[in-house]
Amino acid sequence: MLKATLRSFLAHKGRLLLSALAVVLSVAFVAGSLIFSDTVTRTFDRLFASTSADVTVGPKDDDLGGQMPTGAVETVPASLAQRVAGIDGVADTHVDAAVENITVVDSENESVGPTTGAPTIATNWYLTDRSPVKLTGGHAPEGPDQALLDADTAKNKDVEIGDTLTVLARPGSFQVKIVGIATFTTTNPGAALVFLDTPTAQTRLLGDPDAATSISVTAAPGVSDTQLEQRIADELGPGAYDYQTADEQAESAAASLGGFLDVIKYVMLGFAGIATLVGVFLIVNTFSMLIAQRTRELGLLRALGADRRQVRRSVLIEAALLGLVGSTLGLALGIGLAFGLIELMGLLGMNLKATEMVIGVGTPIAAYVVGLGVTFVAAYLPARRAATVSPMAALSDAEIAGVGRPLRVRAVVGGVIGAAGAAALVGCAMSSDTGSAASLLGLGVVLTLVATVIAGPLLVRPVIRVLGGAFPALFGSVGRMSQRNALRNPRRTGATAAALMVGIALVAGMSVASASMTKSFDDEIDKTLGADFVIQNQNFMPFPQEITDKVRATDGAGLVVRQRFTPVAVQLPDGKRVETTAAAYDSRLDEVANVTYARGDSTAALADGGIAMDVDFARDHDVTIGSTVPVRFPAGKDTELKVTALTDQDTADGFGMQGGLYFGMDTIERYVPEGQDSALYVNAGSGVGADELRANLERTLDRYPQVQVRDQADYKELIRGQIAVLLYLVYALLGLAIVIAVLGVVNTLALSVVERTREIGLLRAIGLARRQLRRMIRLESVVIAVFGAVLGLVLGLVWGVCVQQVLALSGMKALAIPWGTVVAVVIGSAVVGVVAALLPALRASRMNVLAAIAHE
Repeated sequence: MLKATLRSFLAHKGRLLLSALAVVLSVAFVAGSLIFSDTVTRTFDRLFASTSADVTVGPKDDDLGGQMPTGAVETVPASLAQRVAGIDGVADTHVDAAVENITVVDSENESVGPTTGAPTIATNWYLTDRSPVKLTGGHAPEGPDQALLDADTAKNKDVEIGDTLTVLARPGSFQVKIVGIATFTTTNPGAALVFLDTPTAQTRLLGDPDAATSISVTAAPGVSDTQLEQRIADELGPGAYDYQTADEQAESAAASLGGFLDVIKYVMLGFAGIATLVGVFLIVNTFSMLIAQRTRELGLLRALGADRRQVRRSVLIEAALLGLVGSTLGLALGIGLAFGLIELMGLLGMNLKATEMVIGVGTPIAAYVVGLGVTFVAAYLPARRAATVSPMAALSDAEIAGVGRPLRVRAVVGGVIGAAGAAALVGCAMSSDTGSAASLLGLGVVLTLVATVIAGPLLVRPVIRVLGGAFPALFGSVGRMSQRNALRNPRRTGATAAALMVGIALVAGMSVASASMTKSFDDEIDKTLGADFVIQNQNFMPFPQEITDKVRATDGAGLVVRQRFTPVAVQLPDGKRVETTAAAYDSRLDEVANVTYARGDSTAALADGGIAMDVDFARDHDVTIGSTVPVRFPAGKDTELKVTALTDQDTADGFGMQGGLYFGMDTIERYVPEGQDSALYVNAGSGVGADELRANLERTLDRYPQVQVRDQADYKELIRGQIAVLLYLVYALLGLAIVIAVLGVVNTLALSVVERTREIGLLRAIGLARRQLRRMIRLESVVIAVFGAVLGLVLGLVWGVCVQQVLALSGMKALAIPWGTVVAVVIGSAVVGVVAALLPALRASRMNVLAAIAHE
């Protein structure tokens, strides 16, 4: 049996190749994501471990959950360095003055910072044996008008020694002359680094010559980091500051990096999941058809004495061999994929070394578990079916196992699962709790997908009769035969179409969700934004006061209303502590925004000591007008604010601002005095047109590239762009699913051509032309692909509507169906069918007629 199995596998290796590709892709994405994340983690672990000080003394953690930053820089007294230096076991101390909330521009007002989202960091210059850079050109900065620049930024932005740059910092902008170049001795994380001398950094970056962002401490020989940390804490007070050893700093930095890595890892695992799911359909179909074609062979094996278990084991061994080959090739491709990602990171400024690629023990294990698991699971049902072939089948001319069997079991199982899935989706649509609705949505999506896959063959005959109904009229007997070929084996047609259905259902659902989000935000912007222009950073980060002053002084600018954000923690009457982001506005908010209030008004909301809250959030947490709520601001500043207004805005929880909290500018300036503005709402002055004001504002802000001038249309475009990022990912997933689905259709048609060799020979013998034969196979492929697209669209549209119902609980209540996408998907699926049929149709048309008739 083993020898027969190996010979059978080698005999059908061409037919199995396309199935192996699905395994290869699944394994490649899994292996590539693991190798890449392991490499980045190991590289940065080394960086953090080699550059962190033995002990660092920094500002106390505000414990506000890392919400949107205020622009303020938390500091400690620089005098701590001298105080710590006197502690037993301290060898050396250094004052750190480093900030990330800056922009650096060249003489043409172009930013010299990275465009990849990595920060631009300005810090004070001092060298130790743990410094991540070394001076490779010029000299160290001396005085308030000199600076160093890192070599990678200098190269990428064509900056040379002697050039003048402008640093836009919180205390104000200032110019520096580049007097030296510093080169990274470790991995460059992609940031741009500007180095100043320590007094300049304290004064120009922090606005205080006696402040520091942290104190770096070096331990004396024989003193451990933990011992030194404890001694410093005992001297300064255990809760006065944040104390971290080198290991703790590395762990904290790695945790921050983890968010970036998780995005890449989950995206790649998403691709792996889609490839795996679609690949299962392909493998099931391939093995089912191979077994159907080998009915006589399997029957002979049974007649010669092989029992059912041996036959089943034989098929599963073939699947294991396929998984082994696919896993090995997938692992190799995954290494190449990881190498490509590392090179891509290099283009984006993160200089990882491909020679230090990390392939952990878990990577090949995961690769083979995925590859072998997918093929084994997918081949199990066909293997069981093979074991049921009777010895008498060897004596008959059976065509396809299972073609004539009724679909009653599928109908019952699919109906039950489908009913459960539909109930979950209905529950999602009716739920008033976001968490419960999301859980029911996930359950409903899984169950309805499974039900559609199981019951898909039941839909083949009624749907394809409609989809191919015009074929006989348009293409005559060729069209009629193509339609009947698609109807001949509903199980096969359903399984082939299922691969395409998954991808299309995903993109349809997410398209509805993104279109609904876009329309909701558009409607909200139209309803609430009353300002002529909004001055805002591209990524909503705060900007220096200098920009606000320049805008106010711009010719034609009338009213300017500031907006600031701050993380807060609110203790609510029901006992819950909510960490969120709150906003602050100037008093004339009503002139630039249209706020809908359930109780109170803007005057009450922005009054000193007051706070506004979303009415639904307030009701959920037992808050009423007049309630007093304890609020914690950054740096541990606590107060109590009185709820003076309740709003009824549709998108109160948008952008992570749970509760829709906001208050007056006086409040935020009292508790976050060094905070920066995040947006300016500007109205034109009397007698000034919008176009004139825009031109004046853009001229004023030309030297501040971090902010843009936007009107309503621009603001909508910004939101659409951010939503589109998610949609592009979904389209990429769809592309992968389509690639594998095309392989599935090609495989099915190719095996079908082999299966129908004698039939094709007879058709050719009675006059069917090669051109007509190719057309028949193409039409069969098109109707199968469109069938999959129709199922996917119906399923995806239902999912999308349910997703919108979940979004509506967060205020995004508009429903939008992207009909253009729907039409494009149907047309695209027909094109997919044509492309998938090219090779099988060409092969069929080249068959020798007499050899085909004589084929067994």
